[in-house]
Amino acid sequence: MKVIEKVSGFAGKTFTFWVIIVAVLAYMFPGSFKWIGGYVVPLLGIVMFGMGLTLSASDFKEVFRRPKEVALGVAGHFIIMPVLAFLLAVGLHLPKEVAVGVILVGCCPSGTSSNVMVFLGKGNVALAVSIASVSTILAPILTPLLILLLASKWVHVSVGSLFLSIVQVIIVPLCLGFIIKKFFGRQAQAGTKAMPLVSVIAIVMIVSGVVAGSQAQIAKTGLLIFAVVVLHNVLGYCLGFFFSRLCGMDLAKQKAVAMEVGMQNSGLGVAIASASFSPLAAVPSAIFSVWHNISGSILAFIFSKMEDKKTEEVKKIAG
Repeated sequence: MKVIEKVSGFAGKTFTFWVIIVAVLAYMFPGSFKWIGGYVVPLLGIVMFGMGLTLSASDFKEVFRRPKEVALGVAGHFIIMPVLAFLLAVGLHLPKEVAVGVILVGCCPSGTSSNVMVFLGKGNVALAVSIASVSTILAPILTPLLILLLASKWVHVSVGSLFLSIVQVIIVPLCLGFIIKKFFGRQAQAGTKAMPLVSVIAIVMIVSGVVAGSQAQIAKTGLLIFAVVVLHNVLGYCLGFFFSRLCGMDLAKQKAVAMEVGMQNSGLGVAIASASFSPLAAVPSAIFSVWHNISGSILAFIFSKMEDKKTEEVKKIAG
């Protein structure tokens, strides 16, 4: 078990590297990876099941301790990223399927790796976990409604089928993981040591399947989509940071909100696009999955060097 734990830890730390490598390979040799596209939904279910194994009732204590800050973080996430996506789609006159894909990823809940980035950036992890958990639970309702509101300009949107897809992909495996941890604590605790490795493999497979299945479209519009994804993500970080500052939060909470706003559960975007729209609509989510882990790591490093003025003053006095 110790060997698995070490391998799992290594996989988690080098996650971005493996995503990039496999995405490049899938683009160069799509025939070897296309078959994975049919397993996107169960693979994401595995990731969410692993997340459920790590959840506990204590993760939601912050919701009751600081309901206003959690609510502001969740509201910021579900307002800033969807609106940014819509404005980018309209302002840049994106092709229909690309526009839908960008809006789709913008309407997803917080990313599964955002909490780790907040920890690395010395942000308020408790607040980050609460925002991510609440946004994930609200996703079956808010994500379909936001997609209907913002993407119906380009495509027909079925709220009912989107709701069922999100419940199937996120809520059911998440609840199963939570229940198993509750009633089979020891076994679940042993399983969580291997879950980072399992999750990395699952996410890497999801990205490779989407990239391989959309290789031709990426060749035509890849640079455009990449530019839009980068802009969307970076603006999300910036607006999330300054939004939380305007709301009077301290620096640690500003870091948490910035990460939770800017990082999306892009795997869900891939699953929804694959099931309800088109392969090209899944490409923005696939690229987002690669990019936001790179940008999140960079931002975490920058955040780790930032300290409150009060903390700096205390250090000066102590020194």
